[in-house]
Amino acid sequence: MKLHNIAINNLRRRKAKMAFLVAGMVIGIATIVTLYTITTAMEQEIADKFDQIGSNMTVVPQSDSLSMSYEGVSASDVGGSVNLMTMNDVAKIRTIKNKENIATVAPKLLDSLEVEKKKRLVMGIQFPAELRLKKWWKINGSKPENEKDILLGSEAARALGKKPGDQLEIGGSRYKIAGVLEPTGNQEDSVIFMDLSTLQALTGKKDAVSFVEVAALCYTCPIEEITRQISEKLPNTKVTAIREAVQARKDFVDRFSQLGISVSIIVLVIGSLVVLTTMMSSVNERTREIGIFRAIGFRKSSIVAIILMEAGIISIIGGVAGYLVGMAAAKFTAPVIGQMEVIISWKYETGLASLVIAIIVGLLASFLPALQAARQDPVEALRYM
Repeated sequence: MKLHNIAINNLRRRKAKMAFLVAGMVIGIATIVTLYTITTAMEQEIADKFDQIGSNMTVVPQSDSLSMSYEGVSASDVGGSVNLMTMNDVAKIRTIKNKENIATVAPKLLDSLEVEKKKRLVMGIQFPAELRLKKWWKINGSKPENEKDILLGSEAARALGKKPGDQLEIGGSRYKIAGVLEPTGNQEDSVIFMDLSTLQALTGKKDAVSFVEVAALCYTCPIEEITRQISEKLPNTKVTAIREAVQARKDFVDRFSQLGISVSIIVLVIGSLVVLTTMMSSVNERTREIGIFRAIGFRKSSIVAIILMEAGIISIIGGVAGYLVGMAAAKFTAPVIGQMEVIISWKYETGLASLVIAIIVGLLASFLPALQAARQDPVEALRYM
């Protein structure tokens, strides 16, 4: 009879013990899979949220007299003598070493212009880049489609008594109000937004830029390094990284990940001890059987192989079942644990890793009982017959 047939028959005859071992293996692997899957999914979700929150860096011209009001620039400064950047400076941002981590570069020009016979704060922006950056903007009306279309902040629209579709005179020229932003709760509510190149031409500040907002894919990238690289490219600017927006959630995921690793190690140790004690008990119960095998000519290596085959079969079943149970548990518990929308996807890499871990744990835990069985004296073992 072949060794693997002996191992399979032994498991069939000891169904209760086999079920106990498989259950222990399933619980251990399922716990690891659940914690790993949830942690990975949460990290990805937070990375996506991080990329959607808008700018996480600002680039402002250095100026000792600059009054901080809107991202480092205030209405009182824009009409005076302050340092300005240029569009050439903006282009340099995309030439840094980590340029692949730069998602959006949104230059802005601020100026105080006469609007309806009153001085109003006007911001020149590149609408496609700005709309990518400000994904939370909700526009009543439509998005600007050409250089004659403008957007109004909610407070600016209220003060001017304007609505989408109306005309507005700015600096002696008339523009169409494409849309009005819903209240954002910040400075944007009081701003009039128009095309950057149009405002540059209107104010005679060709290629001028007041400051730049940069959205970098920086959940996992070195944001400090990117900040340094931009500062090197633009030495006369102040580059500030803004990371607080999702730092709390990131810290939570880091702590949860550390907890998951600790729990996984504990579960692996407990699972190994369960397999070890159960296999030791099984070997003791099969003293007579092992003695017969040794008496009829089975080598020590054959006895070890039989015990390890049994452990391997149990480990394979436990690994596969543990992966399936763990993924199912992750789908149900991830939204509760993460308190966010979490997408759990089935990955064959995780299933393969689960199987490998189960086999390694099962074989290592069974190796000592296998050696103990192989060292039994056949004469001594046959005394139990």
